Amino acid sequence: MQKAAIATTGITLFSSASALKAFTLDESPFMGYNPYTEEKTDLRNSSLFGKYISIKGTIYDKKGLVSQPNTTMEVWHLSPNSNKFRHHGKMKTDSQGSYQFITNFPNKEEGKASRVYFKVSTNETTYFTELLLNDFGAHITGKHWEENNQLGDKLFPLKEGALDSSTITFNISI
Repeated sequence: MQKAAIATTGITLFSSASALKAFTLDESPFMGYNPYTEEKTDLRNSSLFGKYISIKGTIYDKKGLVSQPNTTMEVWHLSPNSNKFRHHGKMKTDSQGSYQFITNFPNKEEGKASRVYFKVSTNETTYFTELLLNDFGAHITGKHWEENNQLGDKLFPLKEGALDSSTITFNISI
């Protein structure tokens, strides 16, 4: 009886740990991913104060030539003044392959720039990337450059607007 109880406890702990790992790591190379994110394009919290950013762009095919309509986008980031990922959203690109959402300016992990994470999915492919942000601009990683340089002059993000409210254009190929 005691051995059965120990075995049951071990299986329960192993199952819980496996479920937690699958929920957090196996689905994404980035922390904070939530596969149960609701569809929304306004990720802002209810606060009237703080910096907001609008991020928009177009999803292109792997050659960077043809826009991808009806592509699923999932985005998330650290919430302002927090070390928790409470800002999540899911949306589909329109008939031109374009997307847009608005959110609070993300918090940053110690020693890193603020960033917004992206999961882009079609029926055939899933792609993860990230957009780095600071008060002076928006930036891509070396990995994003390597995987998206076929976009040419559409590759680098463009930030426009004031410090408390700006728009960033960020294109991705998948």
